[in-house]
Amino acid sequence: MKVFKFGGASVNSVERIQNLARIMQEKQEGKTMVIISAMGKTTNALEKVAEAFYTGKKEEALGLFEQVKQQHLGIAKYLLVTHYLACEAQLRDFFTEVEWLLHDEPVRGFDYYYDQVVCSGELFSTAIISAYLNEAGIRNQWMDVRDIFRTDDDFRDADIDWDFTRQKVKEIVVPALQEYNIVLTQGFIGATDENESTTLGREGSDYSAAVFANMLDAESLTIWKDVESVMNADPKQFPDAVPLPVLNYNEVIEMAYYGAQVIHPKTIKPLQNKGIPLYVKCFLDPSLPGTVIHDKPLPLLPPVIVLKEKQALVEFSSRDFSFIGEQHVGQLYHLFEQLHIKPNLTQNGAISFLCVIDDKPEKIEKLASAAALFLDVQVKKGLSVLTVRHYNREIVEQLSGGRTVLLRQQTAETVQILLG
Repeated sequence: MKVFKFGGASVNSVERIQNLARIMQEKQEGKTMVIISAMGKTTNALEKVAEAFYTGKKEEALGLFEQVKQQHLGIAKYLLVTHYLACEAQLRDFFTEVEWLLHDEPVRGFDYYYDQVVCSGELFSTAIISAYLNEAGIRNQWMDVRDIFRTDDDFRDADIDWDFTRQKVKEIVVPALQEYNIVLTQGFIGATDENESTTLGREGSDYSAAVFANMLDAESLTIWKDVESVMNADPKQFPDAVPLPVLNYNEVIEMAYYGAQVIHPKTIKPLQNKGIPLYVKCFLDPSLPGTVIHDKPLPLLPPVIVLKEKQALVEFSSRDFSFIGEQHVGQLYHLFEQLHIKPNLTQNGAISFLCVIDDKPEKIEKLASAAALFLDVQVKKGLSVLTVRHYNREIVEQLSGGRTVLLRQQTAETVQILLG
């Protein structure tokens, strides 16, 4: 039994949905659980709907949502013949869910409304793709993952209730896989015990797929992306980036921690717990080998490079030249947690604490304002953090040459440099 996950880029047009069907015909063997994201750009469009609604622009929100509706109906009409009417009826039920909310007035926090609106993108895409696969002779069972994934009510970053969800997988998914070779559902979303929709945060669709792989004891998880494999650097920043054919769980977690746009650590853990290999494959050319991620030792890797731009250095200093100790640092980390700030680099000095974070002005302002109650605060912007794993002196000098080095930290495996 295998799990396939297709992201938004792989289903963002009629041609790519048809390509997905070809991949299923060629690569699907035995029982397969298929997890699919919203069509590319849909989530962004639905975010604008939620923002307009929450700021009292009801007509604008309805107008923006109408555009999303028509886009999906248009794709369904192009793809479907015999299954169109049934798919349209299913889509209109989902449309009504959102429109019912948009005609109301917001009385709860933005994150709640965000989830109720944005989750619909996955429902739209999977309804269309399931119908198309059935029409193409690829028999499958569509499911609403909100009937399976129980979460808490931390909207936009919900945690899964593993025990309840595992029981639902056993009750709903396992019997369906006995009847059908393919069960198709959504990534990224779940529901509370009050049947309120939730989303699972960054890379939520990959995480959904990993949870299913874990609970179904899958042979493997394959994530289909628009790149040939995991690379040693972002090819948009470094044109000479090379593919990494083999990685292990620990290396991927390290890469993600330092900011590489690979696989989120929370996706890895459910796989690591059961030793399930993860394949990253290219949906544009399925014949390419891609990357396999497992729990085995690795061959020697080339330098792995992560460059994070738009960074800010925040320096916290004591006012009386006393040491910056555990109490001050503890207070700062409490603020980081409150404001959902993840430091990308920190350094503790005698009378100062340096912290490098993403340059998000609103969060920096709140952090500086709160910390100024007990420390002096200075902020410097327009910086970059360069991280190189498996580094050598030549590559570090090449990448940092010509720029001011403001801070440098290194271990035997990894060097991090703050560049001005």
